[in-house]
Amino acid sequence: MRSVVLAKWTVLLTAVAVASAGCSHTQPQPERRVYVISEDASGVGSHVESGTGGAGAEAYCSEMEKQSFKKCWRRKPKEPSIEKHTENHHKHCVSESLKVFMNCIKEQEELERQESQSHKKELHFPTMNAALDWLREHKTEVALGAVVIVGGMVAAPYVIALVGGALVLAPL
Repeated sequence: MRSVVLAKWTVLLTAVAVASAGCSHTQPQPERRVYVISEDASGVGSHVESGTGGAGAEAYCSEMEKQSFKKCWRRKPKEPSIEKHTENHHKHCVSESLKVFMNCIKEQEELERQESQSHKKELHFPTMNAALDWLREHKTEVALGAVVIVGGMVAAPYVIALVGGALVLAPL
C-alpha cells in the first residue's frame, strides 16, 4: 500500500513539474511587421508646423474675425468722416476684422511653433489599432521619421515611413 501511495505522489509531482516547466519558457514577442497606414501618401505632413493643422487655428481665427466684424458694425466708427451703416463703414469693419484675423493666425503659428519645439517627434499609443486609426485620420499632421511607441514598448518602436508611395508604420 505504501508503494502505491508513493508511486501516486511521484506521478503527481512529476506531472506538476512537467506542467510548470512547460509554462516557464519565455513567451514569444508579437510579430513585428510593417503596417500600411495609407496606400496613398499624398498630403502626408502637409500640416506639420504650418500653423493651420491640429488645433484648427484657421477656424478659430475665422470665428474671431466674424466677432470682430459684428462688434465693429454695431458701433459708430471712431472716424468722424465715416457714417454708421454705410458702405464706408462696411469697408472699415472688413479692414479691421481682417487685421484681427491676421494677428490671430500669427499668434497661433507662434504657439504651434513653440509647442513643436518643446515636444519630441514621438507618438505614444496603447494599442496598434489605436495607433493605426489615429495615423489614418491625421495623415496630414504626421511627420515622416516620427517614432511611434505602442503599448509602452520603448524597446520595440516603430517609425512612420514611405514605401513605394504608401505611408507605412515599420519596426525600427
